[in-house]
Amino acid sequence: MKELKNISLLSYNTFGLEAKAKLFIEYYSLDELRQVLREHKGERILHIGQGSNLLFTQDFDGIILHSGMARAKFLDDNTVEAQNGLRLDDMIAQLTDMGYCGLEKLSLIPGEVGASAVQNVGAYGVEAKDVIDRVYTLDVETLEERVFTNAECKFGYRDSAFKHELKGRYIVTLVVYKVQPGDATKTREEIIATRNGKLPKVGEIGSAGSFFMNPFVPEEKAKALLALYPDMPHFEAPSLEGRAGERLSKIPAAWLIEQCGWKGRTLGGAQVWPKQPLVIVNAHNASAQDIMDLAAQVSKSVKEKFGIEIRPEVNYI
Repeated sequence: MKELKNISLLSYNTFGLEAKAKLFIEYYSLDELRQVLREHKGERILHIGQGSNLLFTQDFDGIILHSGMARAKFLDDNTVEAQNGLRLDDMIAQLTDMGYCGLEKLSLIPGEVGASAVQNVGAYGVEAKDVIDRVYTLDVETLEERVFTNAECKFGYRDSAFKHELKGRYIVTLVVYKVQPGDATKTREEIIATRNGKLPKVGEIGSAGSFFMNPFVPEEKAKALLALYPDMPHFEAPSLEGRAGERLSKIPAAWLIEQCGWKGRTLGGAQVWPKQPLVIVNAHNASAQDIMDLAAQVSKSVKEKFGIEIRPEVNYI
């Protein structure tokens, strides 16, 4: 187990923002995780992964918990057990080299295995839920293991039960993915080339990847907007229903943001990425406030122009 006091979190968030934590603990086994939870029961604890979905707005007066468990084991039934601290892209690379497919469209998504189940990460028509078989967790209160089936995780668009009714109660420790034999090399290479061509590279330019979630609107709302903007991209979401049971359509947030003229614009040290307006970057030593203010102004513009609310995918801490 590794324990560090008053540690800088600069290397634990992909925005590259300076913040400190009162205590940072990295554990390397379930027994160590239990020990930490037992010894620090009742204290403020934040379990993080790669920090690719976080915006630290101030120093963290509590314990930052991180997993050093980062192994994967391939099973005989075309499933792979991956520990929560393993980087998702590292696992996908390993599976591709072994001749297995199913996760390749999630290539180069920053983050670790545990977060893939919590966030239900997705890209290019594939979501983590499509390949997750089950999720192993540790109950923070009882310190006992519990296994959740795919259905019990209540996956939704960038969503799961671990972000709502189960938030703070369970720590994801192991994720089991269902894969299939097949050559995913070409698809993986194409996805990596596409992402590198339009997204800032992690470690070079501070960002959290996609800052906003794509909005879903009632079908009638989408039709009304199409009458005004015939070229507006939109996608039916047959598996989703609105509050009144109406059918929904997904409209890309990037298109909405670009139509409002935000592509490449800056506020303080923050910038809407010129190649992909869904992304906000730390372009010039941005503060957390710069990023929050820019995000708020972008959201306000979209609301005023289209009557659509776009919500951050990033968690403000």
